[in-house]
Amino acid sequence: MDKIALSEAALSIHRKINGVDAAYPEQSLKGLFEAAAGRRPDAVALVHRERSLTYRELNGLANSLSGRLTAAGVEPGHVVGLSVKRSPELIVAMLAIIKSGATYLPVDRAWPDERLSGILGQASCTALLTDAADELAERFTGMRVVPVDLAALDADEENPALRVDPDALAYIVFTSGSTGSPKGVPIRHRGIVRLVTDPTFVTLDENAVIPQLASVFFDAAAFEIWGALLNGGTCVLYPSDHVRLSELKRLVQQNGVTAVFVTTALFNVIVDEAPGTLDTVRTILTGGEAHSLGHIERARNHYGDGKVVSVYGPTECSVFATYYPVVASVRGESALPIGLPIQHTSMYIVADGALCAPGEIGEVCLAGPGLSPGYLGMPELTGRKYVEYDIDGEKTMLYHTGDRGFCREDGNVVFQGRLDDQVKVNGFRIELGEITHFMNEVPYVKQSYVTTSEKESGEKVVVAFVVPAGADCTPQACHDHLVTKVPRYMVPGEIHVRDSLPLTGSGKVDRKALLAGLGNPE
Repeated sequence: MDKIALSEAALSIHRKINGVDAAYPEQSLKGLFEAAAGRRPDAVALVHRERSLTYRELNGLANSLSGRLTAAGVEPGHVVGLSVKRSPELIVAMLAIIKSGATYLPVDRAWPDERLSGILGQASCTALLTDAADELAERFTGMRVVPVDLAALDADEENPALRVDPDALAYIVFTSGSTGSPKGVPIRHRGIVRLVTDPTFVTLDENAVIPQLASVFFDAAAFEIWGALLNGGTCVLYPSDHVRLSELKRLVQQNGVTAVFVTTALFNVIVDEAPGTLDTVRTILTGGEAHSLGHIERARNHYGDGKVVSVYGPTECSVFATYYPVVASVRGESALPIGLPIQHTSMYIVADGALCAPGEIGEVCLAGPGLSPGYLGMPELTGRKYVEYDIDGEKTMLYHTGDRGFCREDGNVVFQGRLDDQVKVNGFRIELGEITHFMNEVPYVKQSYVTTSEKESGEKVVVAFVVPAGADCTPQACHDHLVTKVPRYMVPGEIHVRDSLPLTGSGKVDRKALLAGLGNPE
């Protein structure tokens, strides 16, 4: 086990960052949800369009479906595929899997058979719970397919007697891998319990009303669903596949939404086009990519101090790991801080085997009960990313995020891009995040995205995509601004103006789609 070197300044700032938290429940999602249902049986747990389910109804339906899973041979520890559109059926199915002591694996039946089969096989999936049973039974003849039909379930079914261990796996999500093979990230029950119990970054209680906007294939959905249901609050399922601001505003106002999570890209669109959409929300959580300081400043001016909270965290740390409430102007800053660790999470900035003192840039590493146990079937990668160290005399498992940052004197950590965002172009090391920062400062640029592309000759070139804020936004105008801010070797070789930036299903900027539009798919 390696020992992390410590200077007095580095040790002091990390002790300041990583305080001692109160205990959180040694419970599973099953135990906490059933407790909430017992406390508030007649409270509304779930809303979808004109439908609503009380905690008693939701709990009973999930119990009934859990019995069907058990009858189909599903046992504690098994992995069950989940292919249900966003609806009450989805939440009932999710709860049923949890109540069976199994692990849910969200999958999309629109994925190609090869990818879907690979993921189901990699996760050793034993059954598939779906609202499209006939289709999937035909496509996957060797898989036990269990239909989700609420009309056929008994809403008065009692809770299963099974106790689920907090260290059992609650769900698995697959993230894209650099080799083209997706990586399975399993998350323990305690990782989510620690996330939504008395959180520092948002109020979650029986009065919480949280919209479920994210695709269930991405981990933000776990916060939206379990943050409401484990606290006796209300989860409001967004009625459409794609977010429209007019519809989002209507949902927020009609249901009295108290907190919402939106990706960075969607946050920017809301700030640009209709900030009033979220006027009545108490807390706006946003994250997923580095923030544009211009959008953050405009949001603060519109909503006031403290309403916008930036959240950061890789999937491997159970959704969120840090938070930063925007309580003051960000003018003059180089980047928005990712902030301080949320409850029951620790953060360390490490470089060359030593903790960094304030101002020193290193890799952001995370610790605590939110960490995934590692990647499915990838022991070598797990061994590289999850490493146990001796830190100040204590054994600590760290997850290496691959993100760079530094601590300010107040303890807040400032994101400095990815380790792999430092690219070499024509012999020069270039930080893409720095170019993005200055591109976003251009008065007539609304949004920007900077990446690299490779020409047929093999030469690497920096490419920028900008969304204009006015008619003055031209590639030449952006170029002329940048040459006054950065060395010429950092000025993008290509600047393209776009009406909007395409987004992936997780709400992040779709790099592949942008490059494909240039005739250069990667």
